[in-house]
Amino acid sequence: MLSSSVISDQELVRDYINGDNSSFEILLTRHKSRVFSFIMSKIKNRDITEDIFQDTFIKVINSLQRGRYNEEGKFLPWMMRIAHNLVIDHFRKEAKMKRVRPTDDFNIFDVINDGSRNQEEDMIRKRVHSDLNRLIKELPEDQMEVLRMRYFEDMSFKKISEITGVSINTALGRMRYALINLRKLSEQKNVDLAQK
Repeated sequence: MLSSSVISDQELVRDYINGDNSSFEILLTRHKSRVFSFIMSKIKNRDITEDIFQDTFIKVINSLQRGRYNEEGKFLPWMMRIAHNLVIDHFRKEAKMKRVRPTDDFNIFDVINDGSRNQEEDMIRKRVHSDLNRLIKELPEDQMEVLRMRYFEDMSFKKISEITGVSINTALGRMRYALINLRKLSEQKNVDLAQK
């Protein structure tokens, strides 16, 4: 086998898509410091940077598995664009939360529902959430635990690792496998999790 430094990103992406998980580990090792530094330069907070960094790689994994990677582009710029978009999302969410008045009549639905969702979209969203919850219950306990903490309790991977007593990398790995398994389960049970 060729040395990992000789193998191009394109070859590693292709190998990963074809089922070789170690190829993604090489991509992660190759680019993690650059992606992390980019996010840190914008966020200036290590914990939030770690969360956005982890979310970037989860999004990259999901996009690769769904065939949403465009071969014409280079892998690193594509990944940096994902990180950049997540940084923007973070600042938008932060700005939205600052606009909420801290009063007794605060209602979380004022933040969540901006009035743009119609009844049909609500029904689709509820169906997707119901289907997703059924699939989550079929995951191994450790994966289900990390997934629920991250997405339903909005915990950082650092906090998850402290609570579960595992390293951040283990928590990230469990999250990655949870997403992989959810995708497999949704395909096996013919469940569409798109909220379109």
